[in-house]
Amino acid sequence: MNKDAFTSKQACHLSDCTSHQLRYWDKVGLVSPSIQSSQGKPGVPKLYSFRDIVSLKVIKTLLDNGMSIQRVRRAWRYLSRNGDLQDELSKTKLISDGETIYTIEDKEVFDALKLGQLAFFETIDYVAKEVKEDVSKFELDKERFLNLLTKVEDDVQSQQLQA
Repeated sequence: MNKDAFTSKQACHLSDCTSHQLRYWDKVGLVSPSIQSSQGKPGVPKLYSFRDIVSLKVIKTLLDNGMSIQRVRRAWRYLSRNGDLQDELSKTKLISDGETIYTIEDKEVFDALKLGQLAFFETIDYVAKEVKEDVSKFELDKERFLNLLTKVEDDVQSQQLQA
């Protein structure tokens, strides 16, 4: 047996999934054992890779946190098709609010249930930095304007004294 392979029993233990979940997810094509599938033949063990175990654990976590299996399947299909899961799985970042699943790519957030539609995402520190810069510019403009008014007032007073 491959030393990097995990049996169904080990996969259940490592992912906190039930054997029923593993069978069902394999049947519907959500997560199938990538090292060896039984292909419906009795006595042939299913063998999962480390990546499969991580996938199982992520899916289990999403389900445990209120996502429906249908939404998880749709998001997982999108992520698989668009390379997020095919590149390096450990670098994929998912966020869920219980209604949808978002993926973060290059500081942009996409809705995995809406075929990668760009979602609103703004970090508070970035907004605060922008506001601080705007306030600084405003203060500088205000100071320049007041200095200009003072200069104009001084010029007017100077002209009045000369007249």
